[in-house]
Amino acid sequence: MKTPAAFISQKPPSPLFLKFTSNCNSKLLCANRSQTIQCGQIKSFENQPQKWSIDFKSGSEPIHLIQNSISTAATSASESASRTMKKVCLFYCPETHSLAERVAAQSDAIELRSINWRKFKDGFPNLFIPNAHGIRGQHVAFLASFSSPGKIFEQLSVIYALPKLFVSSFTLVLPFFPTGTSERMEDEGDVATAFTLARILSNIPTSRGGPTSLVTFDIHALQERFYFGDTILPCFESAIPLLLNRLQQLPDSDNISIAFPDDGAWKRFHKQLQHFPMIVCNKVRDGNQRIVRIKEGDPRGRHIVIVDDLVQSGGTLIECQKVLAAHGAAKISAYVTHGIFPNASWERFEQDTGGKPESGLTYFWISDSCPVTVKEVMSKPPFEVLSLAGSIASALQI
Repeated sequence: MKTPAAFISQKPPSPLFLKFTSNCNSKLLCANRSQTIQCGQIKSFENQPQKWSIDFKSGSEPIHLIQNSISTAATSASESASRTMKKVCLFYCPETHSLAERVAAQSDAIELRSINWRKFKDGFPNLFIPNAHGIRGQHVAFLASFSSPGKIFEQLSVIYALPKLFVSSFTLVLPFFPTGTSERMEDEGDVATAFTLARILSNIPTSRGGPTSLVTFDIHALQERFYFGDTILPCFESAIPLLLNRLQQLPDSDNISIAFPDDGAWKRFHKQLQHFPMIVCNKVRDGNQRIVRIKEGDPRGRHIVIVDDLVQSGGTLIECQKVLAAHGAAKISAYVTHGIFPNASWERFEQDTGGKPESGLTYFWISDSCPVTVKEVMSKPPFEVLSLAGSIASALQI
């Protein structure tokens, strides 16, 4: 029975504090010497600079308390780093509210700030930033979602306003760069809208701290970094580490191979996944049909994970699934950073519950870069959502 789709993220475990009140004998091992003490002598480890672990022995053997080898300098450095963490005021749009809450839960240094998103009778945005004076001198970030052209204008209005409120720095977090697939011209007259959006973002006003920082994940084409001007600092992050962490948790993690649906996906991700056996597919046109074939690699008996940056209708992914199953794959799963799925195309993907990889996926992992999709697929196998919250919180500290 598989766990239904859910947000998967990691947080460090809470510290364990123990108090001993019994009068049994225990042995304290410290600085390479041992000393027998009474448990009653140990009242608490709370608020102590030392780090201790406990070795329980069977029978009448004493409890061994072992001091870990953590230097005072390392402890001081850790405490200093905690004190110097950058405090960030994080604004968000209505679509990214849930993601913003998950980001804020990652760090006490991130404080959520809201915006009043209203509309005039004619449909144009009527926006208000509460307590605008309160963010003067603060590090400010905005978590955006450009899920549709109509959403972009109202968010751009806020994005252009925030840096002018005398903030120390401004960071725009745009997990999914939506026009990334329209990055080139094939015929005279084609409009590369990826360039258009990059230029719009390049003209965000400069804050007191300098140019705006832009954080985005797994942009479709790496050459799009050159579409941005010199007045913005693009930071291109990847969600592949989230996938790697999830794959390590699988019971058959030693039997996984990675498949790429085309050469573009291989170029984009193969260096991050180089420790896995790889299969590369390619697309061949036969008249009006698009046929997917295996270019290199062997899927026989393996749990194959198809990896790409985004999915829309899912046609290529399904054809790739079929050819991998036909060549003997035992299980097939899929991962994309950006699950766009227009017109509810996610419904095409079913769960494999009976060893039929040609008709169902064991897992379909997506990130929460597209909040509209997340709401639709939540708790619907084979989908699982790998949250970007921790990655975004880390990026805000850059």
